[in-house]
Amino acid sequence: MPNAQCPWESDRGEGRKAGHYNFCIDMASLAPFRALRPVPEVAARVAAVPYDVVSTDEARALAADPLSFLHVSRAEIDLGPEVSPYSDDVYRRARQNLVTLTGAAPLVREDMASLYVYRIALGAHTQTGVAGCFSLDDYDTGVIKKHEHTRVDKEDDRTRHIVELRAQTGPVFLTYRASAAVNGTVGRITETRALFEFEAVDGVRHTVWHADALASADLASAFGAVPALYIADGHHRAASAARARRHFGGPSMVRGDWDGFLAVAFPDGEMNVLPYNRLVKDLMGQSPGSFLEQLSRQCVVRPGGPVPVGAGHVSMFLGQAWHDVTMPAPAARATAAEALDVSQLQRVVLGPLLGIDDPRTNARIEFAGGARGTRALEDRVRSGAAAVAFSMCPVSVSDLMAVSDAGDIMPPKSTWFEPKLRDGLLSHVI
Repeated sequence: MPNAQCPWESDRGEGRKAGHYNFCIDMASLAPFRALRPVPEVAARVAAVPYDVVSTDEARALAADPLSFLHVSRAEIDLGPEVSPYSDDVYRRARQNLVTLTGAAPLVREDMASLYVYRIALGAHTQTGVAGCFSLDDYDTGVIKKHEHTRVDKEDDRTRHIVELRAQTGPVFLTYRASAAVNGTVGRITETRALFEFEAVDGVRHTVWHADALASADLASAFGAVPALYIADGHHRAASAARARRHFGGPSMVRGDWDGFLAVAFPDGEMNVLPYNRLVKDLMGQSPGSFLEQLSRQCVVRPGGPVPVGAGHVSMFLGQAWHDVTMPAPAARATAAEALDVSQLQRVVLGPLLGIDDPRTNARIEFAGGARGTRALEDRVRSGAAAVAFSMCPVSVSDLMAVSDAGDIMPPKSTWFEPKLRDGLLSHVI
């Protein structure tokens, strides 16, 4: 009988006995799964921005609709302001909210395991990816490559969320070098009727197609020939899925649905990368004039605009004006990560001139995703909330891949991918 406390788990016993795993014992890199998803009529209401791009207050404001998936991904919004986002009550409430949403939306569990095609579009930009469960064996062995360090506290949060809900509720954002075989199958799928199609309040258009059994098999086969996948966004989700697997599999690492992680993979040529800009709260006791004088000894500084003219240049807002800063060329033996503009800015300016020793932990630096625009940087400086702002050139996908291929780590907050996927459209029950 269905579990009244967890209605999406109705076949967890009998289905397993019949060998109906979401993930095959002999996994390929990509496997179909039985998605938990909203019915099409309410998909736009359920779909929510990724849990980690909004604050608690922003999430609460966005979740006025009781069907918003933010009630699951950020359940603290339904508790008092005195409750820590990491308290036991929050994870219990998330599970309760998922049960409630399953009945109220409703959410349905697919009868058969499938793959999906997920297209996101904003303005003239469109990118189309494949959604499914990607192998955690590939993640652990480096076939799926990383470029960021993760924080233990953030891993703890999403691992607890996965374990409590027995579900991965937000996809990791992957990229790969484009494959003609994948493109061909994706093209055929997108000629069929879409499962979901709507425009979110931020203007991003989301379209999801269900791949039938034959198309799912073709996609899985095509991805089996892709030599590597790269995490673009969602390092903490992937790391947490790996930790949850160890929890569910135990010391014997019994195979099960937890052997894959939910992700959408996009070809590299369709990715849209925006810069991740920097704001520093103070000049470490210097006046704007004295800081500018010191900077001019290290870099070529001229009047400029809010957008850098090209690689090797940073636009700086200081003293109510924009400046073009040409940084020194990276060392001849610099690694791919060390040669990035964000690395050069840290090495030449932020560290020695502004005392930002570790941008991961220093409270005097803030980061602003490129989607917020350069006007937001100006406003922060003019208001006195920051003393100086740096507008960066975006890191290219080829740079990201080069860093990952070298087994290196990119500086924190190097890339901002836009548009973003939505949580709640496809969840992976484990």
